[in-house]
Amino acid sequence: MQTKTKVMLGVAAVAVAGAIPLSGVAGAAAGEIDTPITGAAFDRASEVALTYIGEGRVTATEVGDEDSYYEVEVTRDDGTQVDVQLDEGFAVVGSEDDGVGDESD
Repeated sequence: MQTKTKVMLGVAAVAVAGAIPLSGVAGAAAGEIDTPITGAAFDRASEVALTYIGEGRVTATEVGDEDSYYEVEVTRDDGTQVDVQLDEGFAVVGSEDDGVGDESD
């Protein structure tokens, strides 16, 4: 009876593991993994975000942010940071002041 229980628990564990994407587990275990915007999308997203903020430089980007399709972090000339949220068509859908940030993250 004990062997049958162990086999059933093993099968259940494999079934559950198969239902959870490994990339999600690895990302959760290692911390959040951001996918940067690249290519022409990076150029367009950066242009829109910098125009929206009016100053500064792009210091980070992300595709598939939890708040929008694109997120562009702009560091203003005074060192404060703002996250600009963009939809798939590069329209601004929101922004959030992050205060003074650490550019190394």
